[in-house]
Amino acid sequence: MAKQELQALVAEQKILNKIYAIRGQKIMLDEDLAVMYNVETRRLNEQVKRNINRFPKDFMFTLTQKEFDNLKSQNATSSWGGRRKLPNAFTEQGVAMLSSVLNSKTAIEVNIRIIRVFTKLREYALTHKEILLQLAKLEKEVKGNSKDIENIFVVLKELIEKQSNPAPRNKIGFRQDD
Repeated sequence: MAKQELQALVAEQKILNKIYAIRGQKIMLDEDLAVMYNVETRRLNEQVKRNINRFPKDFMFTLTQKEFDNLKSQNATSSWGGRRKLPNAFTEQGVAMLSSVLNSKTAIEVNIRIIRVFTKLREYALTHKEILLQLAKLEKEVKGNSKDIENIFVVLKELIEKQSNPAPRNKIGFRQDD
């Protein structure tokens, strides 16, 4: 594996580790994005506030205290220190919009990587969904045939019992009378 490919895999894994599921959506936190973009979190949030009309609720939302506490408890090795404000959560569309707000070469490159990871996640989810649908279909078929399968097992058990306890039978062949 080439060094560049390895670096890309490591970068993808780092991004993947920073994607969380909150409110039924895959999101990234402002502070994680700021680290990736090599800017301060407050600068990232300032740019978002200046361009707030680009970030509707389905692009970005602020976590509740309960959501933030839950997220911190899931990540025991968290480096989150004392924040004065709750973090902003960006959906895939919000992350894409950040590249237009943070118009730097680094932001654009990082955004491309992040969007690719989100796309891969969506592809994996679709693959798993197809498998789950096939399993559900198979389960329905098995449930529909369960009575038949049950009857087959009953007959098999009877056959096995008959083989292990054969009934006495009359011998066949020529008998000589005394």
